[in-house]
Amino acid sequence: MKLKEKISKAQLLEMYRQMVLIREFENECYRQYMQKNVKGFLHVYSGEEAIAVGVMSLLEPQDYIVTHYRDHGHAIARGLDTKALMAELFGKATGVSKGKGGSMHLFDVKKRFMGGYAIVGGQLPIAVGLAMASKEKGENGLTICFFGDGAMQEGEFHESLNLASIWKLPVIFYCENNLYGMGASVSETYAGHDQIYKAGEPYKIPGVRVDGMNLFEVRRTTAEAVKHVRGGEGPMLIEAQTYRYRGHSISDPAGYRPKDEVEFWMTRDPIILLKKQLLSEGTATEEELKSIVKAAEEEIVAAVKFATESPFPEPAALHQEVYSH
Repeated sequence: MKLKEKISKAQLLEMYRQMVLIREFENECYRQYMQKNVKGFLHVYSGEEAIAVGVMSLLEPQDYIVTHYRDHGHAIARGLDTKALMAELFGKATGVSKGKGGSMHLFDVKKRFMGGYAIVGGQLPIAVGLAMASKEKGENGLTICFFGDGAMQEGEFHESLNLASIWKLPVIFYCENNLYGMGASVSETYAGHDQIYKAGEPYKIPGVRVDGMNLFEVRRTTAEAVKHVRGGEGPMLIEAQTYRYRGHSISDPAGYRPKDEVEFWMTRDPIILLKKQLLSEGTATEEELKSIVKAAEEEIVAAVKFATESPFPEPAALHQEVYSH
């Protein structure tokens, strides 16, 4: 597939930069977790970068994002500062959630990034509320709600789609189907596993499936959904088929996955696929792409330094911002 002419070289290189930056961030998170600088649960986004970057490249400042606990990639693609993100994982006061949220609860109101959520499916009704607010305020904004295939069995999923359809809300339900909910294959836990994108049909919500490893497929499909939703036609459901390269969390060795399956998906690495296409189409040179990788590595080194040198929250912070005024 030829690169789309509407996407400038600058845009393409920026999307490549973001994807590389996400991968570098996640690799460093793993190292810092092993050194016990990152505590608690840690779920990395490696392998799924094309989805976050492709989607975020099409959003406007007035649009809301809510996501699951594998939220680092979405946050970086939305433009949250990597220093503040790393500091949050370190539990430092300079973090995006002031050290109180950690890996699963990244938040930036100014960018309308309304958090990752640790409860499976818990973000779905929140997305409906945000979409309702956008519609009532006449903001011409939409809400993107990311969730994994493991959320398909939750009651919130069906309740949220039902209300969004009845009220014709501007929300895109975006299922990142990486084939596993924790250690269980989606084929063993969800009866409609081969037709996730059709799960909205009982609620009169159109759905579509997309190759989540292909940046351009993600962009094209998402652009059509954005046009539909922003045009007042109501919600949509997108199923992006993807694969996480590490276990459910860092502590999961993922021994339940067949070796040939892992090897197949590794050949579909979204960063490598994009790199090959940029080079084959003559959009970028090896030197340009190498400089992007080097800059990403340097940015992550700076993020770790910032997080390391930042202070922990004072004890008094425990009682601050518990309730909103």
